[in-house]
Amino acid sequence: MINVFQPMLGEEELAAVAQVFSGNWIGRGSRTEEFEQAFARHIGVPGDSMVSMNSCTEATFLALELLGVGPGDEVVLPAVSFVGAANAVGARGARPVFCDVDARSLNPTAAEIESRLTPATKAVIVLHYGGHPGDIAEIARMCRRRGVRLVEDAANAQASSVDGRSCGTFGDIGVWSFDHGKIAVAVDGGMLHSPDPHLVARARTAAYLGMEQRSGFDEAARARTRWWDFEVSSFGRRSVTNDVLAAIGTVQLRRLPGFVRRRQQITALYDTLLAHLPGVERPPPLPAGHLSSHYLYWIQVDPAIRDEVARHLYRRGVYTTFRYHPLNRVAAYGTPARLPGADHAADSTLCLPLHQGLTDDDVRSVVAGLREFVTRPAPRTPARRHDAEEGRDAVRT
Repeated sequence: MINVFQPMLGEEELAAVAQVFSGNWIGRGSRTEEFEQAFARHIGVPGDSMVSMNSCTEATFLALELLGVGPGDEVVLPAVSFVGAANAVGARGARPVFCDVDARSLNPTAAEIESRLTPATKAVIVLHYGGHPGDIAEIARMCRRRGVRLVEDAANAQASSVDGRSCGTFGDIGVWSFDHGKIAVAVDGGMLHSPDPHLVARARTAAYLGMEQRSGFDEAARARTRWWDFEVSSFGRRSVTNDVLAAIGTVQLRRLPGFVRRRQQITALYDTLLAHLPGVERPPPLPAGHLSSHYLYWIQVDPAIRDEVARHLYRRGVYTTFRYHPLNRVAAYGTPARLPGADHAADSTLCLPLHQGLTDDDVRSVVAGLREFVTRPAPRTPARRHDAEEGRDAVRT
């Protein structure tokens, strides 16, 4: 099966894990701090502004807690988003307000988000769909102008940027994912960044049970008599990662530029092979100054055949999917809004395999299967027989 997502792990990652094992400390420690510092350098922010987490979803939950989102508040987010973002809103007792997305790019515009703002709006969450930055610079300016906090879900955008500025750094808080389906992986894990030192300090405390003192070893080094004592400043969860996963993530981060280059090549090959395929729309081109991580490659076809295309490719050994199921169609959120862009995208879009392990032949095989389906002759409707002939059939029956 040619998979949609697939990590690329090898001997270097195994060696990094072996070093952690040989050091006899597998919890949060120096490797985790190294991972934080390396990712901070990668996106161009100070190292002390980055907090590692056990998942991007947990980082999103924590982000809304840090921003004081609570009952009676509204949070605007695109309908085509990961379910974890909407769950984070609901878990705070707030109401998710879904905005529409562009039917082709699957990203929201600043104007569409602004049209959903009310006096009750506390925050906006924006996903960079497929790694494409979208209208993030204008969205950030609009949020600042309107006094609304902005959380960037940069799970798709590990290496995406606008005019040299990394996605995840435009808002009040940015979050990233390193789970098994992303580009650079740590098996599981996430990151949280904020330019506000106060929010970062609170995040570090909240990520470890709200304990102001997290390390007995640190206290012992300061010659405290009872280093096991601690205070709790908030009722936090245990949201930290560990040195085993961080060791994998650090190696993957070094390999990330090569991964993205390969994904760019695959994207270009898809673009070329699909350029003249009838009835198939490719992703829109990136605006000037935008760089994508190329996390997803999506096509759009007639909604009447989209599911059949997916089944046809699956029978040929090609796995496809649609990310992400529109949240306005999820009854649990209680907002059955009709959003034409999101609804059209959900019915017509199919995400093709895109990962750095694909060969050119794999890509050609995917496109061959797609071409086979969309160019097949239409089924012929049998001609109506003469009435007299029909009458003879009726007599025989």
